[in-house]
Amino acid sequence: MAADAAHTPVHPLRQLAAASVGNLVEWFDWYAYTFLAIYFSPQFFPKTDNVLVPLLYGFAVFAVGFFMRPIGGLLLGWLADRIGRRAALTWTITLMGAGGMVLALSPTYEAVGALSPALLVVARLVQGLSIGGEFAASTTFLVESAPPHRRGLYSSFQYVSTTIGQLIASGLAALLAFLLTTDQMGSWGWRIMFAVGALGSFVGLWIRRGAVETHRTAADYEARAERKPHMFEFIVRYPLKALLIVGITIAGTIGYYTWTVYLPTYAETTVKFDPGKALVVSTISLAFFAVLQPLAGMLSDRIGRKPLLIVFAAGLTVLTVPLLSLVTASFISLLLVSLVAMVFLSGYTSIAAAVMVETFPARVRAAGIGFPYSLTVAIFGGTAPYVGTLLAKLHVGGWYPWYIVVLTAISLPVYLLLKETKDVSLAEE
Repeated sequence: MAADAAHTPVHPLRQLAAASVGNLVEWFDWYAYTFLAIYFSPQFFPKTDNVLVPLLYGFAVFAVGFFMRPIGGLLLGWLADRIGRRAALTWTITLMGAGGMVLALSPTYEAVGALSPALLVVARLVQGLSIGGEFAASTTFLVESAPPHRRGLYSSFQYVSTTIGQLIASGLAALLAFLLTTDQMGSWGWRIMFAVGALGSFVGLWIRRGAVETHRTAADYEARAERKPHMFEFIVRYPLKALLIVGITIAGTIGYYTWTVYLPTYAETTVKFDPGKALVVSTISLAFFAVLQPLAGMLSDRIGRKPLLIVFAAGLTVLTVPLLSLVTASFISLLLVSLVAMVFLSGYTSIAAAVMVETFPARVRAAGIGFPYSLTVAIFGGTAPYVGTLLAKLHVGGWYPWYIVVLTAISLPVYLLLKETKDVSLAEE
């Protein structure tokens, strides 16, 4: 740990709060976009007779934001390795709040023309930069704060906070959809969500200021007369570890963005599921998902990370097509499909942070995780809603489940060959 950590008592709850609350706010902002895209997309793009066209444009911007994530993972991960995790976390939440405020205040296409979608793109690029850095810094900070025999449990709070942020976003979106008419939601109701997220960033920023650093700061490097890591040191020295992060992430990211983000839209576009009811299903499922995370994290501290990853990938490789084929216009069918998928998905989400942190040495850990992880998410996770919507527009929506199966199957041999990491030391080199 850094010098200040050596003299400052580390309070586990404070460390968890610093990583989790800020992470919650970050992901609330990020997912508010996906839940409300069906409402605000017509406000940012030219009107058309096909309702799927503006939604397709909206998800294209969503995907564009993901392509800033590797840059954020690289740049802010590098800063976390050079100047400390806490400083990087301050930057990530500030950027996310700024992007959310731009979204809340952006004018419509009807009012300013092309400037409207341009502002939408800029806001999402800033938020993409923030999210890429957030994962890099918060995962390392969170797992480095944990006792050796509790790293799986601490790791699970990465997705506990992510899911709660998503849950609050889903719940607030469902509440707004219930209280407001469709026209009101489309004209101004969606702005409330982004304003709430921007204000929440200030709360997260204040909490993070009281955290104890878990890594060397810039002053520590100077005091030791030691060279700070350069931006690409992680890939020069550890190319196979970087590639391993990619293999670990492929199945997890396509699974996560399919089952927790895109599933309501998939149901709406394939079986004409009611959007308001889809948001309710999403809210219930996410609450269940959040409860599963620490349970699976604690299980991994007992039996290891590898068994959970194998069950996750093997289960969803076999069950994805049957599960999605069971989706109908029935509320119960969509809910049951979602809950079953969440059980398997937890085998990845609860321990992804721990596995990745345990893979890289401390000196380049944040950048070593941040860049390959975010690049993989950008390619496969960020494009999932777009690919699904595009296939539906082309009247071949039935191909999407098989697309998920192929990507999930890619990671399965990686998990089978992965060395168990739960007992490795996180000590600095």
